[in-house]
Amino acid sequence: MAKVDLTKQPYNLDAEDIKWVEDSIASMSVDEKIGQLFFNMGASTEPEYLKDVLDTYHISGVRYNKSKAEIVYEQNKVLQGHSKYPVLIAANTEAGGNGAANDGTYVGHEVKIAATNDPKYAYEMGRIAGIEAAAIGCNMSFAPIVDMSENWRNPIISVRTWSNDTEKVLQNSLAYLKGISEQGILATAKHFPGDGNNERDHHFSFATNNLSLEEWFESYGKIYKALIDEGLPAVMAGHIGLPAWVEKVNPDATLSEKNLPATLSYELITQLLKEELGFNGAVITDASHMVAFTSALKREDALPTAIAAGCDMFLFFNDPDEDFAWMKAGYENGTITEERLHDALTRTLGLRAKLGLHKVDRTNILAPKEEALAKISTDEHKAMAREVADHAITLVKNEQPDIFPITPERYKSVLLVLNEGVKGGFGQMIASKESPVDIMKAQMEAKGFNVSVWESTEERIMKLPEAERAAAVANVYAQKQPIAKLTDQYDLVINLAKIAAGTVQRVAWPVSKGTPDIPFYVNEIPTLYISVNHPFALADVPQVQTYINAYDDQPFNLEILLDKLMTGPEAFKGVDPVDSYTGFEDTHYSSADVYANRVNPAKTK
Repeated sequence: MAKVDLTKQPYNLDAEDIKWVEDSIASMSVDEKIGQLFFNMGASTEPEYLKDVLDTYHISGVRYNKSKAEIVYEQNKVLQGHSKYPVLIAANTEAGGNGAANDGTYVGHEVKIAATNDPKYAYEMGRIAGIEAAAIGCNMSFAPIVDMSENWRNPIISVRTWSNDTEKVLQNSLAYLKGISEQGILATAKHFPGDGNNERDHHFSFATNNLSLEEWFESYGKIYKALIDEGLPAVMAGHIGLPAWVEKVNPDATLSEKNLPATLSYELITQLLKEELGFNGAVITDASHMVAFTSALKREDALPTAIAAGCDMFLFFNDPDEDFAWMKAGYENGTITEERLHDALTRTLGLRAKLGLHKVDRTNILAPKEEALAKISTDEHKAMAREVADHAITLVKNEQPDIFPITPERYKSVLLVLNEGVKGGFGQMIASKESPVDIMKAQMEAKGFNVSVWESTEERIMKLPEAERAAAVANVYAQKQPIAKLTDQYDLVINLAKIAAGTVQRVAWPVSKGTPDIPFYVNEIPTLYISVNHPFALADVPQVQTYINAYDDQPFNLEILLDKLMTGPEAFKGVDPVDSYTGFEDTHYSSADVYANRVNPAKTK
């Protein structure tokens, strides 16, 4: 078993610090030791609930549901002030300070940051996230995400990746690590051994990284090793298998054993991460309610098996009493050995000592509330978010060079069309609620455009009395409209694709076929197709001649996008960090080529 060394990275503790760690473990009851393995998902911010969880289950950490900064501040004040041992308080600062509090600064998801083509913005995202998270009492972040966008169909990675390029992922991850670490926040790289090359969502199904060992060590392995060497304090183990490694170290492993998620695999957590890569920090599981974990073993067996495999903290109770009892039973029956339990506690208490939490008065650990809240969403932080947007928005494809600039003098009447893909799922649930077409409409009208928003045929039909719907559907097919009705009414069509990450991360087409929500008219009227979420919508609209990745639909981002549209191609500074053409040849389709060589071949003679 790989044993922790608190004198080395990421801890670098002195004798006094190490004595506190050892004395704390020695003073714990069995129940306290078992409780220290758990990271709770806060179900409430009420002080009595928080105190009860601390007193009953003796947890080591909390990852809470976001709310306003002042509420998180008060919650974290209670957690640190009431706990017997310092608490690790984590936030998902994957895109900035908004991961710590709803009113924190959104800087940009990782793919947007990487599109700036400058790692300094990854540093700034980490720095801003760290300032805002630390101000309200957080001390840990479940970021950076170091997964790679190797498969554009992957339903998890989407905007949550720097790139499909190893060096770009590595440089941005190191920059983020530096930025957030400087603010006293423990970074947690995820999701080991690496997501992004499969097509399944491990929230709902098994997910396996099927790279060969050579491929893995040249990509994910290289990234993790560099972060470890830089002092990475924590790793989140994903519910993701890596059969190639298990086959190497355990040739007798069964097919099922080779595909076990890392969270249950001794071969992956202890032998690969801690021994082969030399990781000396703490490992936390990904959320244990995800199906890739829950369907691998019975839960009563899975809990202690995760710790035995080398995970040091277990993320989220299902039923607290049940889970606690099962984890304790796993210790009593020997699944979790005394040595493994001691090592896990040493690693997690070592993180708290690294932060100096054992040396401060935790009842008064936070700055005065007014001073702390003044660090949330500052003008400086918002200005950096705008700078990122200016450098990130990417003109991926433009085969109609005469379309720019987009001005009201050239295109007075504009039709905005929204496609939100398949509704439902986690991505849809967390997506912003305001429609980007409504935001764009207001912004464009303020610039002098006449703007209409397309209401889909399906939406209009669903507003009819039920008895009239069947006939209305039939009419969609029976009564197609002349193209002139579209071209005479509008000078420009702008399609906005807001496709949330999910199992079906694709543009979804209505049954009507010949309506403006399907860009059949790209050769009839100037057309822009803009993705305001994931960068892979071009896969479903290869016929469009001008495609832009804006990466999100924040109002300030759409404002900057509109300025670029009104200026021209030279205003777009973003460099595609992934393969937005999705590996397909036909996504490069150019009508101009067809016109030159087929429609009027005489012109080429």
